[in-house]
Amino acid sequence: MSPNLNMVEPRVAIIVAVKDEEAELEEALISVCQLDYKNLRIIVVNDRSTDRTPEILQKIAQENPVITVITIEELPKGWLGKSHALYQGYKASAEEWLLFTDADVIFGRQALKKAMHYVTEHQLDHLAVLPEITSRSALFKAMMSTFSMMLEFRQRPWDIRNPASKASIGIGAFNLVRRSAYEKAGTHTAFSLRPDDDLKLGERIKAAGLRPDVLYGEKEVSLEWYTSLNEFVNGLMKNTFSISNYHLPTAIGMALATFLVFVLPMPFLLLSGGYNFILALVMLTSQIFLMLFKPGIHGKWWHALMIPFAGAVIVYILLKSAFITIKQGGIYWRDSFYPLAELKKQR
Repeated sequence: MSPNLNMVEPRVAIIVAVKDEEAELEEALISVCQLDYKNLRIIVVNDRSTDRTPEILQKIAQENPVITVITIEELPKGWLGKSHALYQGYKASAEEWLLFTDADVIFGRQALKKAMHYVTEHQLDHLAVLPEITSRSALFKAMMSTFSMMLEFRQRPWDIRNPASKASIGIGAFNLVRRSAYEKAGTHTAFSLRPDDDLKLGERIKAAGLRPDVLYGEKEVSLEWYTSLNEFVNGLMKNTFSISNYHLPTAIGMALATFLVFVLPMPFLLLSGGYNFILALVMLTSQIFLMLFKPGIHGKWWHALMIPFAGAVIVYILLKSAFITIKQGGIYWRDSFYPLAELKKQR
């Protein structure tokens, strides 16, 4: 969508939570500073970083007066670090719109202008943008193609604007929300202990009867989420149990559904022979088509061959994440331990 160059630009505060982000921080913040949007303020919340993050922030802030840096020295009880940092950014702002984003997201120059044009034209309260995922790992890219399909099946982005549907979504890379809507949804205090804070924001926006939508951020919003498959597995292991609301039967049900839908069909049909083999070829052809032409995936044709493997990895993550969390009685998040009993209070 082309932005309306004559539109009145509402005031926007971009709020970025950072903790030990020295590897990607400078490139990401420079892309934010180069956004083609005049009525903009950038609030970076440094959440107890112990690496070179503070020095990088000081350097960039000196070169870009639009940046305000807030430093958090201590995390109060009842908060995960990222949610607390984003909430502090909100408290330090007064703008009509808030864009919550991560410290590794790269923005195209027109990204915010296009988003604001879209929310204004459609009178929205919340816009999530699915980023384009880049990676130096071919195996992880193949895995991500299947993971993207799984996310869409679960969140149903095509149904989010429907007020009669419970479908919702929030994206940590790009959660643009009207200030009044954010406050009506309860702010981050309503889900202060949720590792999936981005999804919970989208969920509460929808439950409050507000107007959300979602777009694909192709060529405008991108990030390298993980550099390898192993990093992806370890990264999701610590917080995946939260999406089942720390309920073991739900986690098992999700794992079983993933196995039946993504892992089992293709091997079963190929090994069965006869007409099932032909059905398998038809299914594989349709999956290749999805990988090549589905918006937001940008897959290769051979990624379709990896769907059973990718599904098996997700099953493993769902089950092991639940097992680890229950075994240790909670989760470790940014050097802090949170008991499972406390986490369950925000299910």
